[in-house]
Amino acid sequence: QKSHRRKRSRSVEDDEEGHLICQSGDVLSARYEIVATLGEGAFGKVVECIDHKAEDRHVAVKIVKNVARYSEAAHAEIAVLEDLNALDPSNTYRCVRMLEWFEYRGHVCIVFELLGLSTYDFIKENGFLPFRLDHIRQMAYQICTSVNCEYVSFLLSSILFVEFANYICYLAVLHLNKLTHTDLKPENIVFVTSDYVEEYNPKLKCEERTLKNPDIKVVDFGSATYDDEYHSTLVSTRHYRAPEVILALGWSQPCDVWSIGCILIEYYLGFTLFPTHDSREHLAMMERILGPLPNHMIKKTRKRNYFRNDQLNWDKHCSAGRYVSRRCKPLKEFMTCHDSDHESLFDLLQKMLEYDPAKRITLEEALKHPFFFPLKRQKRVLSPEADTDASSPKKNKRC
Repeated sequence: QKSHRRKRSRSVEDDEEGHLICQSGDVLSARYEIVATLGEGAFGKVVECIDHKAEDRHVAVKIVKNVARYSEAAHAEIAVLEDLNALDPSNTYRCVRMLEWFEYRGHVCIVFELLGLSTYDFIKENGFLPFRLDHIRQMAYQICTSVNCEYVSFLLSSILFVEFANYICYLAVLHLNKLTHTDLKPENIVFVTSDYVEEYNPKLKCEERTLKNPDIKVVDFGSATYDDEYHSTLVSTRHYRAPEVILALGWSQPCDVWSIGCILIEYYLGFTLFPTHDSREHLAMMERILGPLPNHMIKKTRKRNYFRNDQLNWDKHCSAGRYVSRRCKPLKEFMTCHDSDHESLFDLLQKMLEYDPAKRITLEEALKHPFFFPLKRQKRVLSPEADTDASSPKKNKRC
């Protein structure tokens, strides 16, 4: 019985790891013809398919491994996606749309709308060059928009901001319904379409891709957790993990806000702010960039081995210590330009990367931050027809 919980009996169509063995031309459930493999991970694989029962539209099908723990996680994700679909029947929110799900030869299969590249893959294919600041602003707004019903009502009732109804994103649904994503990262923020224009950048002496449309959706709800559900001690991918998670102090929606702060600065820099896989080194990087950890968090944590005399137990002169000192610097020193737009972004980032989750900016507060004022002014003066091409705004001032 114990082994049954760990792993299902394998089909002859499975490989040793539990992946379904499939190729282009195979048809799932007498409906979905596989065109290409889009990606593969610990959970299974994602394939692009033609839906022969829906006018041959192209969809993405997540084929989960035939392994019990992944199947159970898939069913939990399906439950969240069904809740989101019910809350958003008109598909207004910025979360990926589940079209249906089914089981095929022991594999849970989830059918999604087909989207473009993830924001991580776009950066990678663009030589890890950062996004334009105006695109960061638009993506940030879409990720963050509308945390509580009162603010949503304000946006929807305002003539000036009526177009922002189209930007009500997944976090409005998640956080309003006491749900935390817990795994926000550039890989899980995906462009609706990743079309781009490519131009030579004489300053960098290389070809540079610029997005035509920065509209995004958030994917992968496999780790999303309701407030009244069991909270695993360890959540989030390492580089985007909040300090309260590392210190095992408990977590809720503010850990998503920390992750968003890490994502936005990665969009700005082209590389991750905390490049480490070790918790003590991660905390040392935080202190180098953001200053000392609050004393009350140090006193409260069970992770006593990270500290000595209420100070981080970290040798700045060892090899790892020298790496952190060389690689990291105070947050504001990462600014590539000191105009008002860049200053405003870094002020927002500082508030998102607040150590104490109780003091960390909420997304409702973030949406009122001056960083978003230019976006609101643009929406006030532009008609919908004039705002269709996101590749056309004036270039940011180069520093």
